[in-house]
Amino acid sequence: MSTIDQAVAAAGTTLPDVITGHMGGKSVPVDASAKHLGVYFPGTGEQIASLQEDDASVVATAVSTARESFGRGEWSRASTATRQAVFRNAAQLIRDHAEELAVLECACAGLPSSHLASRQVPRAADNLDFFADYIGVIAGETFEQLLGYQTAVTRQPAGVAALFAPWNAPLALASMQIASSLAFGNTAVLKPSEFTPLSVLRMVAMMEEAGLPPGTINVVNGSGAVTGAALAGSADIDRIAFTGGGQTARQVMSAAAQHLTPVHFELGGKSANIVFDDADFHRAIDGSLVNIFSNSGQICIAGSRILVQRAIAERFIEAFVTRTRLLTVGNPLDHSTEVGPMAFKAHQERVLEHIARAQSEGATLLCGGEARTDLGDGYFVTPTVFQVDSNQLSLCQEEVFGPVVSIQVFEDDNEALSLANDSRFGLVGYCWTNSLARAQAFQQRVDAGTLWINTPLARDLRAPFGGFKESGIGRDGPRQAADFFTEEKATITAIGAPPIRKLGAAAD
Repeated sequence: MSTIDQAVAAAGTTLPDVITGHMGGKSVPVDASAKHLGVYFPGTGEQIASLQEDDASVVATAVSTARESFGRGEWSRASTATRQAVFRNAAQLIRDHAEELAVLECACAGLPSSHLASRQVPRAADNLDFFADYIGVIAGETFEQLLGYQTAVTRQPAGVAALFAPWNAPLALASMQIASSLAFGNTAVLKPSEFTPLSVLRMVAMMEEAGLPPGTINVVNGSGAVTGAALAGSADIDRIAFTGGGQTARQVMSAAAQHLTPVHFELGGKSANIVFDDADFHRAIDGSLVNIFSNSGQICIAGSRILVQRAIAERFIEAFVTRTRLLTVGNPLDHSTEVGPMAFKAHQERVLEHIARAQSEGATLLCGGEARTDLGDGYFVTPTVFQVDSNQLSLCQEEVFGPVVSIQVFEDDNEALSLANDSRFGLVGYCWTNSLARAQAFQQRVDAGTLWINTPLARDLRAPFGGFKESGIGRDGPRQAADFFTEEKATITAIGAPPIRKLGAAAD
């Protein structure tokens, strides 16, 4: 029995031979004539299952199932209390099965299982609990500006949502899409990444176990070119929420434009991590390491461009490189592992290509820079640090999405701000300083949807999350989700009998 099989068995679950979609509360039957894609454990490179790819006809059936479910009203017209109960029951099931979900996600995403069990899985439960709370307090509006009339503004679910979940944090990010759309009574068709379907499928099953009516959420599997294109291009989809890369987002937007389908995009980043000379040095080191090497660097909010002020630059670089070399890289099932493999082979190759290109463009390699072949056939990349003199290098302008960081020295606040904003992305930023005035100035001037000051990766679900520029369209968040996944309706009611013009009648 392989290492991953042992871990899966210990967690009380099994890996299917063939992974299929989910429609109307049931798994899609295995079709030997369908195309099947390999699913691999990134820690060893071994195939653990095959994924049945859903073509356009299967996607159409999934969309039709979601539409029929919406029309029946079992969920779309369910009471707020009913939806709250289902979400809270599902959240508890997720917490009860945290180890199982962590192992399933580790099996195909390669993320350290200890991190998954302690942070990512609980976040999925938290997302459901949060929206359960929110729909209990959101209210409509009433206006009585015009004498004799009352105007009520209410919301109703938009209809059927197409949800595209990414591979880098499947459970956490898919659960946000699911919670945001279903909370307001929509039904959905979810496409997880073809690389990382297992944990998401298990979560959907848990939600139905918690009381979600069959057909409310349906899952289709396959590549973006086949399954994703069919879903994005469906004329019977009312909303599209996509988390992923900019290139694919352009294709989704083009398809959505054919039917004027509203889109919500959470895309990539190339975020600046600015360390001023008045910062708490040790806290800045700790936070900067977390910002780039969490999730093995495979996060859109990575602080992948470290900008450090000259007065502390030499000391910072030495300390940062020393700590980077000490990171524990290895089997993601090992609880001591801090940096796991890349999620799939092609991505490992892409990250290594970025490293080679950076070297060819003149970036100075301080540590790392190669695959970890000593760890077997897994998709490992050694945590890598470059020092650069120009922000125009591809390393500083393109999202690497791996354990690779650049460090650039700056002189003063103006240069730091200029470098931070010199990017086509604008998702997040980080600022390390003990000056309140400096922090407030940067908060106002940095082109980013979120700015963290003296802390890494903190998230308040009440606050909006999204990016400037090419980092996205729209925002995650409770009010923002309500705006996107519902239609507002104004109803004007006459109170009493206010006069009406008598067109076509003779004057009295």
